[in-house]
Amino acid sequence: MRAAVFGGGYVTVILLISIVESQALDLLRGAGTSQNPLSAPKVHCWCSSYPNATLCTWPKPPHFPSTHYIATYSERYNQASTKECHLLPPGSSSSEQFWICQLPNLKLLTDYIINITAVHSGRSSSHLTSFMLEDIVKPDPPVDVRVSPTNNRKLLVEWSPPPTWTNLAIFPLKYQIIYQWENKGIRRSVNLGPYENTMVELKALTPGRPYLFQVCARELLGLGKCSDWSVPVKITIPRKRL
Repeated sequence: MRAAVFGGGYVTVILLISIVESQALDLLRGAGTSQNPLSAPKVHCWCSSYPNATLCTWPKPPHFPSTHYIATYSERYNQASTKECHLLPPGSSSSEQFWICQLPNLKLLTDYIINITAVHSGRSSSHLTSFMLEDIVKPDPPVDVRVSPTNNRKLLVEWSPPPTWTNLAIFPLKYQIIYQWENKGIRRSVNLGPYENTMVELKALTPGRPYLFQVCARELLGLGKCSDWSVPVKITIPRKRL
């Protein structure tokens, strides 16, 4: 609270900052010069195999290649337990221009805070994020998607779980299918599921029409989000009965 005098009177200025906590809170804090600011890292965290594989990534800054990072995490209500992330620098190829922070052995149903600080030439800028493991679950996409005709206007769609999901027996997955086609230049789509198995037969499709099929995976109880869609598979249903 500060008081300032204007014309013999007192004007009281009160600054109140309220931070609303949530399980997916992003707080950005930056520091640097206005002439050449150092941007806060844009951090994305997800759990690709519940509960043992959690990663946070951020892109390598193009204008500050020699930037180094300090990455720590702690339980929200036990910050005395602060630990350092295991950092992996970007690779040499253009598709690997991301820093990776590995977070092993996180506790279930526990709020965590991760702090990623970029440091360059005596300046720093930080990204502070709060999350609960169950909110950031996102499997990798299913693999080996196969689509084959079984009869007239019928297709068998099969796939395999993402190999990175290592606890399938304890934490099963469910799946959704999307198939798309064009009709008079307009793209149509149908979303089906969820399915608990890795095979489904689809009926009443139009012979001679090309379809595009994809599958996504999600933790069975609905934790987090569905994976990205799998690599698309294109097939045209034969016009003649098999």
